[in-house]
Amino acid sequence: MLESISTIQVRYCETDQMGIVNNANYPIYYELGRTEWLKEIGMSYKQLEAEGIMMPVIDLYSKYYRPAHFEDTLTIKTLVKEMPTSKIRFDHTIHNQEGNLINEGYCQLAFMRADNRRPTRIPEILKNLLEKYF
Repeated sequence: MLESISTIQVRYCETDQMGIVNNANYPIYYELGRTEWLKEIGMSYKQLEAEGIMMPVIDLYSKYYRPAHFEDTLTIKTLVKEMPTSKIRFDHTIHNQEGNLINEGYCQLAFMRADNRRPTRIPEILKNLLEKYF
């Protein structure tokens, strides 16, 4: 299992008139978590794309426990629990500054070759970085 922690302060544009975060923003928070996770292991989306790999979202689940509000500081915990094969699953939990669970969910992405838009196995460069953790 490999974990990453990211934080973000809720911006006004992410909220509705009541100052509550719109639910459409949670997948964006998940994306922040997974891009930071990749950086922490020594990889980036840009590097993967340079290798000819794309990672489309194929499955997304989100459960809401309580609202987040304008100017809350959110902590996004991102986990990868299993060694990826042809897809990778990121599990996320989001807490507010008081430590209350706001949201949890997961996002699953497939590895896809950019040249032919076909599924592929985990790229060797990423596999080599992850093998020490699993």
